[in-house]
Amino acid sequence: MEHKVKVIFVCLGNICRSPMAEAVFRHMAAERNMGQLVEADSAGTGDWHLGKIPHEGTRRELDSAGISYDGMKSRLVDRQDLQDSDYIVVMDSANERDVRELIQSGGYTPQGNLMRFMDLLPEKNMDGVPDPYYTGDFNQTRELVTAGCSRLLDRIAHELAIR
Repeated sequence: MEHKVKVIFVCLGNICRSPMAEAVFRHMAAERNMGQLVEADSAGTGDWHLGKIPHEGTRRELDSAGISYDGMKSRLVDRQDLQDSDYIVVMDSANERDVRELIQSGGYTPQGNLMRFMDLLPEKNMDGVPDPYYTGDFNQTRELVTAGCSRLLDRIAHELAIR
């Protein structure tokens, strides 16, 4: 089999939005029989929660949807992530700025497509996925993440069919 399409979701602390997106994306890929075609990961740009499991609110939302987050622990996005990923999906403009700074300071060009998550949902007219660590609205995050992950999987399926 050829190369799996690698997606990395990036947020600030890697305990709320990006691990939720990773878990939802993996779950949906398995449901669509695309699990063998895609690989998902998540990371953060800030180091406050390194090694921690997803936030209680994220775990509650994923548990209620029957979506596994086993083995997930917060970590920092690194050069290897950015070089190896086909899609680098940032949750908001601050995450995008941080990732672009990491790329620039590293002096390399990532192979993948750097995009904001909400670019997948233009009809929402939102700059980024609101951070439930501050808003407390983990349900809103799950709704946005679910819709966006579905669109990303549609895009990847379309690209794979073209190849």
